[in-house]
Parts: sequence; C-alpha cells; structure tokens
Amino acid sequence: MTNGDQQIVSGICVSSTGQATVEPALSNVLFDYALALEEATDLPVDIEHVLAAIVLAGRKGDVSPTTEITSNNSTIVPVLIPHIRTVFQIFGGQVGTED
Repeated sequence: MTNGDQQIVSGICVSSTGQATVEPALSNVLFDYALALEEATDLPVDIEHVLAAIVLAGRKGDVSPTTEITSNNSTIVPVLIPHIRTVFQIFGGQVGTED
C-alpha cells in the first residue's frame, strides 16, 4: 500500500486514481465469493464484479478496512448482494476499462 492508497478491506486497496490492488492470496477467495454471489443473484458474477462490490461496500461503510476476506467469512456475501446488483443495474456489469 502506497501513501495515497485507501484500504477497503484487509488485502484490498484503492489508489487515488481508482486502481484496485488485491493481494494474490485473495484470488481464490474472490472466486469463491463470485460463485456464491452468482447463485444468490442469478447474475453472471466474476471476480472483477466481486472486487467492485467490495469497493462499493467499503465506500458505503458496509465493510471496514479491518474486515477479513476469507472463504469462511460467511457474513460478507449477504453484505455484497446489493452492491453486486448495483454493479449490474447502474453500470451494466461493466467494471474497469478495456485496454
């Protein structure tokens, strides 16, 4: 984490330019969340959608910088459901920019 970064949850930071940084160890966890959120929402959720939902949740105060993102943290999926829906309803499921 650099000086201008904001920690969203443990292991995920966002720079002042909006670039998210995820610790490599969280990749499988985010994938697990994507599967759970896809089932809960009937939307085609992928890891980038989960990351966007976590950032939205952090900015709204639904998760804190000390929130642990682990596969056995079953409380986070229900918190992320409305944010996943927001990603699809407001942004059409588009997250990030195409290179």
